[in-house]
Amino acid sequence: MKDFTHLVDLASERLGGRVLLANDDFFAQKENLLRPSKPVFIEGKYTNRGKWMDGWETRRRRTPGYDWCIVRLGLAGVIRGVVVDTSFFRGNFPSHFSLEACDLGRFPYGKEKNKVASQAMVWSEIIPKTALEGDFRTSFPVESERRFTHLRLKIYPDGGVARLRVHGEVVPDAQSFKGAEIDLAAVGSGASIVASSDEFFSEPLNLLMPGRGKNMSDGWETRRRRGPGHDWVVIKLGLPGSIRRAEVDTAHFKGNFPESCSLEGALIDARQTDGSLESAQWKELLPRSSLRANSVHTFRKLKDAGLISHVRFNIYPDGGVSRLRILGKPARPQDQLKGLERLNQIPSEEAHKALLDCCASPEWADQLIATRPFADEPRLFESAETIWAGLGQKEWLKAIRHHPPIGSKRANSKQSSKAREWSSGEQSAAQKSSAETLAVLDAANQAYRATFGYVFLICAAGLSADEILHHLRRRLANDPETEMRVSAEELKKITRLRLEKLLRS
Repeated sequence: MKDFTHLVDLASERLGGRVLLANDDFFAQKENLLRPSKPVFIEGKYTNRGKWMDGWETRRRRTPGYDWCIVRLGLAGVIRGVVVDTSFFRGNFPSHFSLEACDLGRFPYGKEKNKVASQAMVWSEIIPKTALEGDFRTSFPVESERRFTHLRLKIYPDGGVARLRVHGEVVPDAQSFKGAEIDLAAVGSGASIVASSDEFFSEPLNLLMPGRGKNMSDGWETRRRRGPGHDWVVIKLGLPGSIRRAEVDTAHFKGNFPESCSLEGALIDARQTDGSLESAQWKELLPRSSLRANSVHTFRKLKDAGLISHVRFNIYPDGGVSRLRILGKPARPQDQLKGLERLNQIPSEEAHKALLDCCASPEWADQLIATRPFADEPRLFESAETIWAGLGQKEWLKAIRHHPPIGSKRANSKQSSKAREWSSGEQSAAQKSSAETLAVLDAANQAYRATFGYVFLICAAGLSADEILHHLRRRLANDPETEMRVSAEELKKITRLRLEKLLRS
């Protein structure tokens, strides 16, 4: 599934893709660019403007510049690659093309044509000016993680393009669903095919398309199995959720429908790779159930497997299925996201509050949030430590004063319940000491505060009260500047431990 052309065509007409505007389509209409059929050539067919061509073709340019058209994607998403097809354009193809994109937000876009045609519209170039070949179908990967809704195709200086395909990953607006029951396996929800056993006659992506299949080619059909086993496909749901029912449609499959089917589900971490699918904890949702020819089958009594992110659809032994619907309620975003993914995507206000539990410096939390998204955990830890080192004494003191005295069972009222819980756990070894030892430690804490003006701070995880007392007495000999830096270093260690706990919580 590494080839991006296996991904959904975001610009597909059947998904709502449209060519909105073009500066010129004298010889062949702009709408042809997104036609679902393969381009054709009809010998001897002419219109009153010239040779009939199955594509978008502009007149011969006699002035400097380029021709352009603007496409609305049927489904907004992250573009992984495009296919520019110049089939049958041999002496009239553009020498070069480029592609730009923008994001107009949530559909419907409102005054859409005015916005995309405006000089004020900011376009991002996703494919720079690149040479084309005539009568050829060329794939171009796109390196961008941004969500886009519209494209502007430029051709230099003029000419004809038969088809444009825009393959990528749908980015659904999860907030718009508001807990309603939806088809979690629909392309419009962001679902995609992860792997399949066979797709000899037609690809499994058709299972996730809207509407009923138009014929047998508009479904998933495998070759005739001559050995043991069965065929299967793994689908990543667009939104993890709790599954209520399923629909299996065998429309147009009459002598070649599967004898039966079954359905399994699993919750798989988004950071896991495709190779981990077999090690996933698959749970049965639907036991093996009989199917009929050319029929819609509704299965209402699915087993409750909790939150599900992937389903494995099994057919026995082989055959064709037109559509698969997985109906359920999407989980709330905060239920779906875990670890680093959650920290990257939750609102800034929520992230700020979570980070203050790790380190009570507002400036540190603000600066760290500004560096999102974090590519991985080491980058997060590196950024956290770099920002902390550069803050200085004023912010260090703010964070230090949120900590309770070492060895004390009294909570600091400035701390949140989560920070108090973590603090108690970090000091658990010290708090198990005898009353006499804790009394000595309390007296030493008071002497330290009288000397430096703030509580003694040390990364106490695993340290006994006697060990902490040893460090405290030794550090009482430090000058104020040295001790402040030692305290800041200890707080950096505490922050690292708490960030790790935050990512695992």
